[in-house]
Formats: sequence, C-alpha cells, structure tokens
Amino acid sequence: MVKQPRRDDLSASITAHTDSYFNRTRQIVTRFGDARVSYAVFLRRPVISAPRLMLDWLEEVCTARRVSFDIELTHPEGTWVGAGEPLVYISGSFEALADLETILLQKLGACCVAAHNAYQMALALPKVGFLAMEARHCAGAEMEEMMAYAASVGSEAARREGAIGFIGNANDATAHYFGRTGGLGTMPHALIGYAGSTVRAAEMFVETFPGEDLTVLVDYFGREVADALAVCARFPEMARAGRMAVRLDTHGGRFVEGLDPQQSYAVLERHAPGAIRRYRSDTELRYLVGTGVSAAGIWLMREALDGAGFDKVRIVGSSGFGVDKCRVMADARAPLDVVGTGSFIPDAWSETYATADIVEYDGEARVKVGREFLLRARKGVGG
Repeated sequence: MVKQPRRDDLSASITAHTDSYFNRTRQIVTRFGDARVSYAVFLRRPVISAPRLMLDWLEEVCTARRVSFDIELTHPEGTWVGAGEPLVYISGSFEALADLETILLQKLGACCVAAHNAYQMALALPKVGFLAMEARHCAGAEMEEMMAYAASVGSEAARREGAIGFIGNANDATAHYFGRTGGLGTMPHALIGYAGSTVRAAEMFVETFPGEDLTVLVDYFGREVADALAVCARFPEMARAGRMAVRLDTHGGRFVEGLDPQQSYAVLERHAPGAIRRYRSDTELRYLVGTGVSAAGIWLMREALDGAGFDKVRIVGSSGFGVDKCRVMADARAPLDVVGTGSFIPDAWSETYATADIVEYDGEARVKVGREFLLRARKGVGG
C-alpha cells in the first residue's frame, strides 16, 4: 500500500480531531469567499509563555497547506504573561486558519500552566536541583512531551533569576529539553523488592553499572534511616566521595522511620523552629511534621548521615512535591539536594484552557462584546 502524502495525513487528522463547527466554518468560508483574519490567543490566569510546540505545529500546517501565517509573539518563550493578556496574534487566510483553533489551543494552554508551576517550584527552592518525573502521570506520549517541554521552559525562567532549576528528567525521549541525551535515575521500588534488601539492590546496581553514581531508595522496608546507613557502610568510598544519594519517597500512610508527631516537632525545633511557630493549614502541617516525606523526615535523615560521617551523601526527595510543598520545604530550610517530581502537571485542568478570538477581519477591528480588551492590547488595531 502506498502511503499518502504527509499533507493529506495532516489534513485528515485536523478534520478528525477539531471541533465540527470549525470544520463547517471552513466550508462556509470556502463557499462565500475568504478573508484575512487575526486571532488573539490568551489564558485566563497568569502563566509562563511556552508556545514552541504550538508554533512548530503551525509551521507544519503551513508547509502542508502551502500557506503562510503572520505570527506576532507578544510574550517570548519563558516570560511571564498576565491573566487575559494575549500571548500571540496569528494572522492569515480564514479558510486556512478556521479549523486549526481546537488543536493549537490544546498545544498551548497546558504547557503554559505547567511551565508556570515548574518556575514557581524552582524559585521556591533555588539551591535544589529538580528532576522531571512526570512521564508516568501523563496520558500518552504527546502529553509527556508537552509536560517535559513545559518544565524546561519554567526551569530556564527560574535560572535567569538565580535558581538551579531542572537538571534533567527520567526518560530518554524528552531528555533533549534538558540538554541531555538520556534520562536520569537508578532504581524503582520494584528492584528492591526483587533484590530482597535495599543493600542488595544497591549492590546489583553498582555491579551492573560500575562507575556510575548511585541513588538508592530507602523507604521500601520502612527503615529509611537504617537502610540509608547500611548502604553507605557497604559503599563507604562512594559515600565519602559524594557519589551517592538516598531518595526519600515515603508514602503518606506512615511516618519516616523514627518519627511520630512528637518526634517530628522535636526535629524541627532543632533546625527550623520558626517554621512551626505560626499558623499553618492542615496541609502545611502535614508537609512539615506529618506522614510521608516531611521536612522533619528530611532533617532526620540529614542528622543521621552527618552523625555517621556521611556528610557528602545527598538527599533526594520525591512524592507530591508541588508548588505548595516546595514553598513549605523552603520555609523549613529542608536540606534537600534534589527533588524528583511530576507535580508541575496542572492540578486543575480547567485552568489550562486557552482561548482564541478573532479580533480583525480584512483590516477591520471586530470582536465579540466583552473581549474588547484584546483590541486595546494590540498595537494598531482599531486605531
């Protein structure tokens, strides 16, 4: 079977995935005569501009349809955009643009919100490196790429303000967004279950990947501190050379080994008393002294490692590190070196809905009532 030309494949895909009223609009415009239009595209909440995937797709459409669009990017990639401010104006043939709105909005809104989340997380913990671990939470490869791209954009924005930001991600396919050729990571809980002990899992990793640094999960058996120290004792040269990290991923159903509410408060009294001496919401208290990976648990791990002479062993935190948790960890001065997270994926998907309105038809400013702010925002429109 002969494969159809790319432009035919793309056209069929656009027709199948776009809203039907846009398809019908294109047919009407084809029948009654084309017009030159200008679309304003915006979101209803503050975001970080992350338009590259949308713009790349528009370029692909232009090539396939043998048309050109004039694109005015009002907020360059990685810059802050206020609620309701147009990110981009797209001008060209109405016939060529009419059926693109659904898909171009899909490729823009979620990226911009996720980029904003990643930016806020990196700024909250500017001395901590972040590892993007969103892939397992994505609905397929397209979303995976969108979220990885978004994290890289938000990270770069935070780096311009002095943060370390995202140092890599967890898989090969999207590693290029972080300037790498492959994903980062050492072991999941499944390997420890297979090995039968945390130490044995570490041994298996070192034997299989000699010369690589080791990050070992320590919560599988509920002995975070004991197993971390046991692995350090097994590989003391790596530990003292700074080539080892322990990863805390304790789930929210229990405390880190050695902690309970009273002990958790005591740990923070030693290291960050100010963090617990003012009003806190229930969620903030859980991040500080509750179950799961808490600030108290991270401080306890640091105490144990330093007390055993393993002060160069790094601590990686994971499990629910969204914007709010990162801010609480910063307030508690939690001694984190790396955070692994996919929680820059937007929680409220309705916040990711981008909107497009035509603001000009054949040079005449015109927009539906209530969206006149789009006209005022565009230089030369309506004047």
